[in-house]
Amino acid sequence: MDRITAAEVFVDVAYSGSFSATAQRLDMSRPMVTRYIEAMEIWLDVRLFQRTTRKVSLTSAGERGLQDIEHWLKDMKRFVSDVNPSDQLSDSIRISVSQSFGYSQVMPALIDFMQQHPKVRVDVDLQDTTADLVEERIDLAIRISSSPHPSLIGKPIALCKSVLVASEAYLASKPVIQQPTDLADHACLGYKNFERNIWHLSKGAQHESVSVDCRLTANEANALMYAAIHGAGIALLPTYLVNEHIRKNKLQRVLATWEPSTMKIYVLYSSRKHLSPTVRTLIDFLADHFSKNYWDVCDQSEN
Repeated sequence: MDRITAAEVFVDVAYSGSFSATAQRLDMSRPMVTRYIEAMEIWLDVRLFQRTTRKVSLTSAGERGLQDIEHWLKDMKRFVSDVNPSDQLSDSIRISVSQSFGYSQVMPALIDFMQQHPKVRVDVDLQDTTADLVEERIDLAIRISSSPHPSLIGKPIALCKSVLVASEAYLASKPVIQQPTDLADHACLGYKNFERNIWHLSKGAQHESVSVDCRLTANEANALMYAAIHGAGIALLPTYLVNEHIRKNKLQRVLATWEPSTMKIYVLYSSRKHLSPTVRTLIDFLADHFSKNYWDVCDQSEN
């Protein structure tokens, strides 16, 4: 049996704690996962896992060998790529990204990348909470942040600008908004992961921090965008998500001369030392793809 695949299966089971979860993630049958683990134990002449009807856990020998096998696996993948430089990239990559940015921006970019590298497989994990890259076997995370976690290596690939938006119907039925303090008298929609209760706005040298009342909050930006489209209130949302709806007049800009805080979009990974050639190539591709920042704010007169 292929020892590289066997090592990959072993490492995945070590973190997932489940033969079934690993089978699903690596797109193979559960019996095949079992065969690879048994082959690893025969090759190493040691029992790597304790199996019960409820869970799978590493033996002490498995725990001691996990890090070494991880390093060997990454070195072997890099070696295979180095000795066959003319071959196409053929690795598998697991990516974590927020739902809104994943749906609207990352998926189209990945399709282009995979067309250029037809042997590459990509598994996208869509979530709006920070993932543990090591525990969840994430090769690359794409996150919007003011400062990434210090334990991770981060490369900024673009800026993320935001705008205040609301539907025309909502704005027509409420008092006119002329300055940031007027927001206190309006229904606002709160994004739990970014400035839920206080919105920081700037206009040249002026800075305002406005406390807003958010009766409706969510941990996912798409949900707030559609709530705003249906007249629920004012939302602070990234331009990459709302520009199309602004162009179609489904959303109107609010306080257009005032700018919310600008964030950076990062690609994050746990270790520079063991990056596979495929991950390195994808990082460079995404940095080039998003360097254009083609989702800059739409032109629209202020309400």
